[in-house]
Amino acid sequence: MARFSSLPSRAREAGIKCQNEAFRLIPETSSLVTAPSSAESATNQSDVQKNRAEAGGLMEKLGYGPAKRLEVKVSERNIAIFRDPAVILIDQLKEIYIDGELDPIETANWFPKIYRKDYQIGLNLTGVGADDPDAQFYENYACGSQRNYTGYCNPELQKMFEQQSMETNQEKRKRLVWEIDRRLQEDQARPIVYHLRFATCWQPRVKGLRMMVNSVFNGWRFEDVWLDR
Repeated sequence: MARFSSLPSRAREAGIKCQNEAFRLIPETSSLVTAPSSAESATNQSDVQKNRAEAGGLMEKLGYGPAKRLEVKVSERNIAIFRDPAVILIDQLKEIYIDGELDPIETANWFPKIYRKDYQIGLNLTGVGADDPDAQFYENYACGSQRNYTGYCNPELQKMFEQQSMETNQEKRKRLVWEIDRRLQEDQARPIVYHLRFATCWQPRVKGLRMMVNSVFNGWRFEDVWLDR
């Protein structure tokens, strides 16, 4: 999540898009997204340069540039899985005249800090138990959700959360989900910097392990697992 209180929304949007396109990874198990083709990847790369140029131009209109850069603190939980993407984000922000200072916060203080919204830019990770839009939309963007750290609330869009959740036609649901995602990004509700990709590995002697197709967190029931030694 991020707050650029001194920048207009278009500057924030153009700046965040740079990171979105540079670090997009599509989970192989995701049922509601498709991996980009090579042609789409090439387009994404050209969009990165275009977005950076647009963001730089907006920053210049605000009086920033090579000789006058905006200094901000990028707060993150002080463990590697949070810290590493924050370093990448800081590197990306340099492209549009924003100098970020890493502000590592110990775990015991991190969540109270983001509940208070005590940050300029806060980088947080969110993992969900099931790879399904319901888990993301209601937890991170619904009005009044405890995990909606930015306080975003759009009652009209929340009606679409419910609509896509009830939709039984997979293709129709995909289109609804993509439309919701587009509106969330345009609203800068909680800009997505990158996506993680997880994997589960096991030794050949482990037999009977059946992994869930829509989660890497909840499939740890071992009633049928045995070792072939």
